[in-house]
Amino acid sequence: MPVSAPATLPEPTLYRFSVSDYHQMGEAGVLGPDLNVELLNGHIYEMSPIGSRHAACVDRLNRLFMRAVDDHAIVRVQNPIVLPPDSEPEPDVALLKLRDDNYASRHPRPNEVMLVVEVADASLPFDQEVKVPLYAQAGIPEVWVVALDEDQVHAYRMPESGRYREQTTYERGDKLLLPQPLGDHTISVDAVLPS
Repeated sequence: MPVSAPATLPEPTLYRFSVSDYHQMGEAGVLGPDLNVELLNGHIYEMSPIGSRHAACVDRLNRLFMRAVDDHAIVRVQNPIVLPPDSEPEPDVALLKLRDDNYASRHPRPNEVMLVVEVADASLPFDQEVKVPLYAQAGIPEVWVVALDEDQVHAYRMPESGRYREQTTYERGDKLLLPQPLGDHTISVDAVLPS
């Protein structure tokens, strides 16, 4: 059933799943709790195990964002966001608009997401060719892809017609500006990338 994450999506298969189907499969035990999968464009992908460099970068981002956003956003780490009708990715980090219940009643929707960050090592082509377009189609205002092997951060902004109009590559020494609702806070690329 799940397939490994290739550089591009496979040709349409006999089975495509909605977010509702995906949840029902989880509740029925078809997708076990130890299975690391994501629903993207109706297809279920088995994701690679998280390596130590990847995990350390996610931890750094979590710490940096928690300091920068204070109580003005929710920092969500490796948890689902729903992109109706057929996607439920689990970005490495997401900055969410505040909500009284902290999204206990349901997963966030696109209009509640300010920024998504994907950390990529071997997954860079998949993140750029599959996930970034998916986020653009959903109208996520900003996506960062931290390319560990390239020592860069690729930022995508201003979604329009299923694509991002602005794409910028940041290198060491550069600063990343947090999304506008969070003020003029910046994060150093050097603080994001491994030393």
